[in-house]
Amino acid sequence: MLRICYSILLFSLFNSINSQDLVLGDYIPGNGLVFASSDDNHKTVIRGYSQSLFESKSIVFDSSEINDENRYNRFRARRVRLRLSGNQLNPAFSYRLQVDLAQSDAGDGELSGVLLDAWIGYKFSKKIKIIVGQKATPTDNIELQMASNSLQLPERSRLTSAFSSIREVGVFLDGKFKLGRKTVIKPMLNITNGDGSNAISNDFGGLKYGVRINILPLGTFRNFGQFRQVDMVRELTPKFMIGINGSYNVGISSRRGRGNGDILYMNNLDEYSLPNFLKYGGDLLFKFRGFSLIAEFVKTKAFIPEDISQRVRNNGTVSTSFNGSVENYIKGRMMLGSGLNIQGGYLFKSLFSIDGRYTNLMPDEYSFMNNSAFYNRNKYYTIGISKYLFKNYSYKIQASYTYVDDAIIRDVFEVEYQGNENIFRLMVQIAF
Repeated sequence: MLRICYSILLFSLFNSINSQDLVLGDYIPGNGLVFASSDDNHKTVIRGYSQSLFESKSIVFDSSEINDENRYNRFRARRVRLRLSGNQLNPAFSYRLQVDLAQSDAGDGELSGVLLDAWIGYKFSKKIKIIVGQKATPTDNIELQMASNSLQLPERSRLTSAFSSIREVGVFLDGKFKLGRKTVIKPMLNITNGDGSNAISNDFGGLKYGVRINILPLGTFRNFGQFRQVDMVRELTPKFMIGINGSYNVGISSRRGRGNGDILYMNNLDEYSLPNFLKYGGDLLFKFRGFSLIAEFVKTKAFIPEDISQRVRNNGTVSTSFNGSVENYIKGRMMLGSGLNIQGGYLFKSLFSIDGRYTNLMPDEYSFMNNSAFYNRNKYYTIGISKYLFKNYSYKIQASYTYVDDAIIRDVFEVEYQGNENIFRLMVQIAF
């Protein structure tokens, strides 16, 4: 399906460029290169940005027997993105192609899949739009609906990296309806592959079904403020959004639905038998005169088939050993539990901001979130400062300090100890 979307997208792109007399408009740093037809029926935008990140970590063990005074430092290109997008008024088509040449959006140190977005949209009316291809899934927490270049802190929350699938391939139906004078309701339905982005290999599971409903009782945000974290436009009147979301992934073959074929199980007939994955949550967004507030909650559950009797090892061989209960073993390899993220900040008129965040992860008894080598750091406290040079996020400098409490940490001998982490980040963003 993804290959078909690529072909349609490229055909539409070249067809629109060849069939239009596009003229380059005035350039504004951060807004990209804008090409528009003389009759304003078609517009194409090329834009990009890069984020350079310095990160420094230190570990403090609660045990007096250990003294680790080392700091772990690294420089890296956090995001290097190039995006080509466009729209046509009649007929009402739109498209987007975006690539990333740096690391993944989850902040987990994994390399990016390079291709981020590849979709084509058609607007049936002012109220309904359908999108086919690969894009950010609306069933993730609201932070994933916000542009990466508009984050109020250098990194997204740990809630996002623990539970989100980020991007998926499928069909997305978006609606927008107005009730009364101000209230706006935005329902979203989607059917996706349930395997994350760039999943073009054999599909071991079924489909993923998702829904999100956003309610804006005080009207819409100005200048796409719903998709930005900082209140850059300083909303003149209070703006508020509350959202609920849920998804059901049939036959998941990874920890959270971000991969395909990573974790496989079979029954006595040597047929693949995979667990189902339920995720639901709620979130809110508030902005007023430079102040912004985001709150998010996510809960996940797994449903294990009773016929699972074998597990597939990483080398492709099969084993009937589960080291205890089959159900508990399978749940222990999945991201099961709940999480809460609350963050807010204030942007001064000088474009200087002060921000803070609290994230609390609450793993189930049997969950990969209890794995001390990768997770099991449950409480995150972050403060940050940012300086924006322009109101369009084109140039900014951000610094943050994160204290990670309630953590179980392994030493070099894989012995577990109670401790905490201190993380300092400094990021510079440049856009064109």
